[in-house]
Order: sequence, then structure tokens, then C-alpha cells
Amino acid sequence: METRKILLIEDNPEMRENTAEILELANYEVLTAQNGKEGVQQASQHLPDLIICDIMMPELDGYGVLHMLGKDERTASVPFIFLTAKAEKEDYRKGMTMGADDYLTKPYDDVELLNAVEMRLKKSDRLKKQFERSAEGLDQFIKEAQAFDPIVKLAEDKKVKILRKKETIYTEGSFPSHVFFLQKGKVKAYKSNENGKEYITDLLKEGEFFGYLDLLHGAPYEETAIALEKSEVAMIPKDDFFNLLQGNREVASKFIRMLSNEIKEREERLLQLAYNSVRKRVAQALVMLVQRYQEDRSKPFSMAVTREDIASMVGTATETVIRTLSDFKEERLVDMKGSQITVLEYEKLARMRN
Repeated sequence: METRKILLIEDNPEMRENTAEILELANYEVLTAQNGKEGVQQASQHLPDLIICDIMMPELDGYGVLHMLGKDERTASVPFIFLTAKAEKEDYRKGMTMGADDYLTKPYDDVELLNAVEMRLKKSDRLKKQFERSAEGLDQFIKEAQAFDPIVKLAEDKKVKILRKKETIYTEGSFPSHVFFLQKGKVKAYKSNENGKEYITDLLKEGEFFGYLDLLHGAPYEETAIALEKSEVAMIPKDDFFNLLQGNREVASKFIRMLSNEIKEREERLLQLAYNSVRKRVAQALVMLVQRYQEDRSKPFSMAVTREDIASMVGTATETVIRTLSDFKEERLVDMKGSQITVLEYEKLARMRN
């Protein structure tokens, strides 16, 4: 079994040595830092599994350490236990509000220390598990998240909405009240210009959260979401979602990573729209469909998709898409029967020159 790495940040030499010895006897690998500034550097360099940190220290106090580590995506989700000689409620409340996971008041005994460490590592491990992307997986994710804090209840009695093909989930300009989780089916998100022309901003598949970007911004939806086929969507009330984010740094970090990936993908697509030829953009739209909805890229991929939707992904006229797809069919890159498009040569489309 892999040895777990713990970073101990403590300015008192005797306390630092005694605590480190207890942890090492329990078979943990222990890194030590004698002040907050050194602790932040060690955390960034070694990425420990857990951090134990004193509050009152020179250079940078414990609150400063927690704040600095929370700004770094690599360390933001590392479980964090505060050590303090004070037992005042104000200190406890401030630490937990900032995102600390636990609190130990000096003097503490060996059992208290080891129990706190073991509990935090176990809870962190549970939440880090790759939950199954399904309805059961969502329930599992919710239960794991709730285990971190009894007051955190994410979608305990969540409503599941059954959607018909082309049924709207939310509309551009309306105000967010839920985060959504796609249990079954396919969903598109799109923006409209002043002339009513659509541009598809995202394609969603089973096991994905959506609708949280504008909720986090506290602004109306900037896009509309519609089912591409019969779908099932779990609706998570915004209060439950915010309770989860505020109550657990690891879950918040997960959504930060999702946001970062989403923004990066959109920036890349905008660059492609600006610089690539229509032929290249249509090829990329087909590649995107395969990437989103089929794991095995070596097999042909089929999906019923309107030419209008592909035009909305590409940013061109529907007639242009129809002509380009006809060329692709002649080149045996795709096959078409009605609205059903089959991608025959994924690799060739992915490598198509501009």
C-alpha cells in the first residue's frame, strides 16, 4: 500500500518534532516546515495528501497558508487540519469558513491526532473516487459529498425531468435556479444572435453537469439548452449546489477544473471558427460528435443530427454544410441516410488539412 504523505507546518520545534514522530510511527511520510511561507512552498513542490498547519506562526500565519493554497488548483483540494493553542469559537469559525476540514486544539494526544488524520484521508479518498457516470453514480457522488459535512445535502430529493426530443431545458435570458445532471440522452446548448441565428456552444452527454456556469456568475443564462433526443435530466436546486461548494473545498475544486476545461474548449472552438476553412470546420464538427458520444473511435459512428445543427456548430449556412457533407460522402468519409450521418473515417476527418 502506498505511503501517505503529510505536510506538518509548525513553528514550535518541540511540537513539530513530537507530532512528526507520532505520524511517522503510524507509517506516514512526514514533511515539515517551520513557518507558513516555507509550508506553502513545500505544499506546491511535494503535493501532500494532507496538511496539518498551526495558526499562529511568523512569516505567514495559518489563515494565510490556507488562503494561498486555495488559489492554486493543485493544492486547493488537499485536506487541511488546523492546529491551535486557542479554543475560542471565533478562531474555529474563521478557519472552517475559509475552508479548513478539521481543527485540533493543543494539547492533543496521539489518538486524537491519528483519528483526525485517518478520518480526513478516508473522506478525501471517497470523494476522489471516479463516480460512475449514471443515475446511481450521481446518488453515490451526493452521498460521498454529504459525508464531509452533515449540513451539506446536494439534491437529496432531486427532481428528474423526462424530456422529449427538442424539448427546452432552459432558455437564454432566464435566470438560473438549478444545476442539471444529464442521466440519459443528449443535449445541445446554443446562443442566438439578433437575427435568431443559432451557434451551438456545447454538446452534452450522459454523466455531465451543465447549467452551472451562469449560476456561479449570478447572471441570466447566456444560452439555451435543448434535448437532442429523449433524455432524463436531474435538477439540483441552486441552494443545495452552493451549500456543497461552500462546505467542501474538494468539490469546489472539481467544479473549478470543469469550468477551466469548458472555457478552454470554447476558446479553441472560437479560434477554429476564425481561422479554419468551412471544409475543415465541418470535419471538426463531425469529429466533435464522435469524441462526445462514442469512446471507441475505430468503429463507425452514427447519429441522427440535422444539417441545421451542424451549421450551428460550424458557423455557416445550412446549404454550405449540405454541399460539404455531399463531398465527404463522395470521398467515402461519411455515409448519410436521411438525418442519420455515419462517420466512416474518423482519423481522416481529424487530420484534414485547412
